[in-house]
Amino acid sequence: MQALILAAGMGKRLGDLTKGNTKCMVKVNEVTLIDRVLGQLSKLSLDRIIIVIGYEGQKLREYVGDRYMGKDIVYVENPIYNKTNNIYSLALAKDYLIKDDTILLESDLIFEDSIFDLLLDDPNPNVALVAKYEPWMDGTMVRLDSDNNIVNFVPKKAFRYEDIDLYYKTVNVYKFSKEFSLHQYVPFLNAYCEALGNNEYYEQVLRVITLLDNCNLKARPLEGQKWYEIDDIQDLDIAETVFADSDKKLSRYQKRFGGYWRFPGLLDFCYLVNPYFPPKKLKDELKTNFDVLLTEYPSGMGINSLLAGKYFGIKQDYVCVGNGAAELIKSLMTKFDGNIGVIYPTFEEYPNRKDKQKIIPYIPDNKNYSYTCDDIINFFGNKDIETLLLINPDNPSGNFICKQDLLLLASWAREKKITLVVDESFVDFASNGKESTLIKNEVLESNYNLIVVKSISKSYGVPGLRLGIVATANKELITWMKKDVSIWNINSFGEYYMQIFGKYESQYYKACELFKAERQRFFNKLQEISFIRVIPSQANYFLCEVINKYSSKELTEILLNKYNILIKDCGTKSAFENGNYIRIAVRDTNDNNRLIEVLKEL
Repeated sequence: MQALILAAGMGKRLGDLTKGNTKCMVKVNEVTLIDRVLGQLSKLSLDRIIIVIGYEGQKLREYVGDRYMGKDIVYVENPIYNKTNNIYSLALAKDYLIKDDTILLESDLIFEDSIFDLLLDDPNPNVALVAKYEPWMDGTMVRLDSDNNIVNFVPKKAFRYEDIDLYYKTVNVYKFSKEFSLHQYVPFLNAYCEALGNNEYYEQVLRVITLLDNCNLKARPLEGQKWYEIDDIQDLDIAETVFADSDKKLSRYQKRFGGYWRFPGLLDFCYLVNPYFPPKKLKDELKTNFDVLLTEYPSGMGINSLLAGKYFGIKQDYVCVGNGAAELIKSLMTKFDGNIGVIYPTFEEYPNRKDKQKIIPYIPDNKNYSYTCDDIINFFGNKDIETLLLINPDNPSGNFICKQDLLLLASWAREKKITLVVDESFVDFASNGKESTLIKNEVLESNYNLIVVKSISKSYGVPGLRLGIVATANKELITWMKKDVSIWNINSFGEYYMQIFGKYESQYYKACELFKAERQRFFNKLQEISFIRVIPSQANYFLCEVINKYSSKELTEILLNKYNILIKDCGTKSAFENGNYIRIAVRDTNDNNRLIEVLKEL
């Protein structure tokens, strides 16, 4: 057997990274693609490795040499690489194809070692590795029958998004027998080039061969093996995350701050959403109006504050809409000049916006980080603060203060001339959540010093829309904030969602009840895990103390590296003093059961 690597292309989409270097010289986590694949091939029983070179081919030849880790390296040059495509590069190497069984692959791939095991262990002599379609994939697709025969090659121009459930992407790693190359592939390759020229793709030849009655090319779907095709700098960024070393992978994911839909296999217990909302009908309504929402400008703040007022049942003058609560937090925190009281641990987007010298911290003196309204008043009663921040339910502790006590706190703050900021992004998950909100005209009007922040991402399950509000009867502040944020800070999809939500409000509260039942079930299951202590929560997450066997960092890294599950390591957050705490989001039953299964295994 031999291996044949196609490496003649210019890789223009990688920009400066391929100026003066061929694509396979690009480094992924400090290792070039060519070094990685040659290292993998060197472990196989191969007589030779053929590399088809073109753009900057001499540099590649000098870098690799004629032997690599005990394997003979043979070069075939494509002198017109800038005028031809990979079908011509492969045609130049056809004399080698018919000499021996061949592993054919492209040079812009990165994959784990087990890919070759899957290919070579397959009993079929001619195999195309394929992967179930995922959104990041581009290029040639195939459709398979129940016996893994390729029934159709789907080129880009024939791709239909309505058929994606039927598609597999070619991994661009193949196994051809000598007989297949000699009697089928090479004859058709010659005919295809003669008829249609050299600016085509070699998969087109395979597409013709699969139409034959006696085609013996089989597809082999991957079984979860990692791989990536690197065509541009975003591909490179994702590949460096997927293939990061175990001690660096967690930080690479954390630095992304979301966007995990680019990693379809990742089970995300870090970011917080509602798994039971929005319903399918609401999503279908958004899809139906997709074209007009995509191509039309959204409204300005006046209309969007009207919609938000309707959404929450308050006056338009009392609400400012933001591109997520984060935009409003940034704006709001610039208005506070004096000291601010903060209860730790907390959602650190707030204190990160202030000078540390102006933060007066309160850390509850108990392992659950729980506290009451009286605890807050007793601690801050003699402190010099102009603003008091309360996350309710708190993040990450899940601590909850009922509405009656919150109103007492607001009254105390009013008497002390303290502005009270309450972030109630998770309040609808509380046991009496619907009745616990402070976003009511009468509550805001009775407490001019009260500012309520609410993220629409969390409990409403639409983080991609980036919606949040600030509500207060302080019209002067609302007017200022509306001028401080961009006039078009909300896109048309977010605006339309606020417009139609009312039709689905009853379903929303039913979804919250479903969630509370699942949270209780999940809580009971988590308590069966011997090495964690689960802290009760009124939010959509649990703060857990890792009490033995692992540190919080170790557990987080094991879950990610071994099981592709992401949780939040709270050990680095303020107030934990390097304690071993983690935060686990509550997802749907299937996902929660998967995490329980893994934790029990550990």
